[in-house]
Amino acid sequence: MRILVLGGNGFLGSHIVDELLSHNHDVSIFDRGESKNSQLATKNIRYYLGDFSDSVLMLEALDSIDLVIHCISTTVPSTSNRNPTLDIQQNLITTVSLLESMTKAGVKRIIYLSSGGTVYGVPKQLPVAEDHTLNPICSYGVVKVAIENYIGMFKALYGLKPIILRPSNPYGERQGHAGVQGALSTFLVSTLSNKPITIWGDGEIRRGYIYVKDMAVLCRLAAESDIEGTYNVCSGKSHSLNELLAFTESVTKTKPNVTYVPARAFDVKNIVLDISKTKKEFSWAPEFTIEDGITAFYKSIAKSYL
Repeated sequence: MRILVLGGNGFLGSHIVDELLSHNHDVSIFDRGESKNSQLATKNIRYYLGDFSDSVLMLEALDSIDLVIHCISTTVPSTSNRNPTLDIQQNLITTVSLLESMTKAGVKRIIYLSSGGTVYGVPKQLPVAEDHTLNPICSYGVVKVAIENYIGMFKALYGLKPIILRPSNPYGERQGHAGVQGALSTFLVSTLSNKPITIWGDGEIRRGYIYVKDMAVLCRLAAESDIEGTYNVCSGKSHSLNELLAFTESVTKTKPNVTYVPARAFDVKNIVLDISKTKKEFSWAPEFTIEDGITAFYKSIAKSYL
């Protein structure tokens, strides 16, 4: 299958590319910069390097493609509210332009990586199923919902065949650790480099998480299916930030330097996703427990700090 991965050099995208290549798919990558994954340098991949808003380059990349996997996002939940206009310009408008380009190119299939937490807002019941009310409380979630709605519009008007995946806090190798997104990455790297960790609130905020390799396998299974629809992606269990800190201390054998500050208004206190529909439709289940995932993640980065 000929698959174009948007954001294929990034954290999630690079693991999806690895998984697709391991199953002999023909992969192209559209991204802003060169890959930092040395393992991909020897692979037979077509690269289209440019800005997501470049519709001419996008049409070139879409030529003869069977499926698009859209992993690009220029914002994260904690930064999106600072400039909602920019969030709309860089993510919503460019994705609508992508959908228009796909229509022109005759490409019907898309897998879109939405958000497994922010689109739902404050949950009315747990675990949260895909038919839960969408009531985002940050710009990141509002834009994700808008993109989902536009995908639905293009499906109705032009026969688009979408799969929307809503992952909950992916983590693992190659994840950034600047502190704005990715609690586990930030905790591990900060502890290994003896840097302080800031926790907003009392640390009892609970989230579901998904190890990136489990996420990549699901994306590959989705690509190989003829299924359409919206699906949650999560381990199926929730963990508090304090629990993640305890896991970090256990695997690093070092006590994290933690400071607790007042909570933020946009942080949902407790959310975990119902993944029963996803498991059934794709015959998929996460293979990595949170302990397994953290241990593997730690081993991949520890040599850089020890």
